[in-house]
Amino acid sequence: MTPLRVGVVGAGKISGQYAATLTGLPDVAVTAVADLDAARAQAFAAAVGGAAVRTLDDLLAADDVDVVLNLTVPVAHADVALAALAAGKHVYGEKPLAATGAQARAVVEAAATAGLRLGCAPDTVLGTGVQTARGVVTAGTIGVPHAATAFMTTPGHELWHPDPEFYYRPGGGPLLDMGPYYLTALVHLLGPVDRVVGLGSRHAGTRTIGSGPRAGTTFDVEVDTHVTGVLQHAGGALTTLVMSFDAWATRMPRIEVHGPGGSLSLPDPNYFDGTVEIFPAGADAWRDVRPSAGYVGAGRGIGVADLARGLADGTPHRASADVALHVLDVMESLLEAARTGEAETIGSTCSVPAAVPGLVDLRAC
Repeated sequence: MTPLRVGVVGAGKISGQYAATLTGLPDVAVTAVADLDAARAQAFAAAVGGAAVRTLDDLLAADDVDVVLNLTVPVAHADVALAALAAGKHVYGEKPLAATGAQARAVVEAAATAGLRLGCAPDTVLGTGVQTARGVVTAGTIGVPHAATAFMTTPGHELWHPDPEFYYRPGGGPLLDMGPYYLTALVHLLGPVDRVVGLGSRHAGTRTIGSGPRAGTTFDVEVDTHVTGVLQHAGGALTTLVMSFDAWATRMPRIEVHGPGGSLSLPDPNYFDGTVEIFPAGADAWRDVRPSAGYVGAGRGIGVADLARGLADGTPHRASADVALHVLDVMESLLEAARTGEAETIGSTCSVPAAVPGLVDLRAC
């Protein structure tokens, strides 16, 4: 299989994790990088073995770029994706698919019109954690799930991020930042969402940067920093969700799924692996579930390799834009429900991507 040639747009903080993954995969090759900061672009190029440093226009026009990996900030996701699609490039982007559902739908329509692939993070759902848990649910081991919980709490990204303002502006907040990991996992486990109710709050109007060269800088908070709600899945299961930048610590589980035959506990969906546990009905203790499916040793960027495999095989890629669009729709609807105090019907749906068939190490393929 000829490697898929990747042009990276955006060499910020998350790009280092992508570089570490992509350089070890035979199905992809990073050939170009563009960033507004020339020093960051040079550093990324060196990390992946000498990719060409180009302007965005030059990267989009390059013959040695098949797919654009869009690692820009959320407000730029749609503009970069639309430009790449117009240039005839496939696109794989960081989450969310776009800053708004309207922008995301425009990107999806542009990709469909052009006949090009459009993928989107998170690809953590393709690791052994969620895929093993999905196998348990699919096998009927806990019966038909009727309930789930999903909790993400942290005191706030300003404690560690040197430029955290975008997390607290429209398009940010705990739900839009971390929600995609949890909601994508829930879609893989329980299917799409039909309806939501929710509430939100923010405990402070400003935050202060806690580290880096701008430590001590105060900035305004423009979004809710604590969001909670209930999701009704198409299959009938109800998920209770909490996403917060307002909690110092917690002992709540990340994700649990409950059925008549038992309960299932998942590791942090922000990561690819971790221990899955099951508590069978009538048991007296949790038991570890042996990993049975998912990409082994995966890291951020494995979704690009999965897209490359899909292109080569003529099969759908798993980190799909349809799921990303639906997840964004669910998050926007939950925020609207929190604003109005009314239940919101979700206007979109999606197909659940194919499961990863067993334990797969793409580095060895």
